[in-house]
Amino acid sequence: MAKLQGKVALITGASSGIGHAAALALAGEGADLVVTARRNDRLEALAAEAALLGVKTVCVTGDMREEATAKAVVAAALKAYGRIDILIANAGVGNYKNLVDTSVADYDEMMDGNMKTSWLITRHTVPVMIAQKDGLILLLSSMAGVYGFAGEATYSATKFAQMGFAQGLDKELRPHGIKVGTINPGGVKTEFAIGKGRTEPGVAASEMLEAEDVAQAILFAATQPKLARIIQIQMRTMAESLT
Repeated sequence: MAKLQGKVALITGASSGIGHAAALALAGEGADLVVTARRNDRLEALAAEAALLGVKTVCVTGDMREEATAKAVVAAALKAYGRIDILIANAGVGNYKNLVDTSVADYDEMMDGNMKTSWLITRHTVPVMIAQKDGLILLLSSMAGVYGFAGEATYSATKFAQMGFAQGLDKELRPHGIKVGTINPGGVKTEFAIGKGRTEPGVAASEMLEAEDVAQAILFAATQPKLARIIQIQMRTMAESLT
């Protein structure tokens, strides 16, 4: 039997990159899906791929920075499946700039795109998991949430915020049978931050992690033993400098 047969996974930012790869990885182990992002055509294409793996997919198009979207996604999950077993809070944005080049609008975009999206979907998923007395929440943070990088101070601040949120929730929700952890990859070859510190040629020529690499880490955390909890997975490419 597939490891996640009968489970329901809710994934934000699922239209591309890590979210798309994670959805297919979990579907490959039998999980039914609830996916959300702003690009409906991408979500429908993902649902078609997941159907070939024999699972059901519910698509909800919307902006995860808005509470109405979080409520709609959770409501759609409950209507279709009656439960949410796994939450992958993956929606996020990047903008790599020195502080003196960072505007208040840049700050708001990153804090809302990374921390607020995580907070909103978690806030509305947790009551479901408390009622179930079971669930797994994984936040997609970053190695920039473990230690800061020059030119990424503001981005790092949003990722450190996700780490603090996850650590507090781990203690708050464990009595309810809910596990909370983070996935912390370094650079990943995706559309992330293209035009905002990264370029398509630069990403293509890099030796960064592949989205599928991160998806396998997510799958590993999602299939952990019942009485164990994975608090944090840190990932870096083998090509990283030793100095």
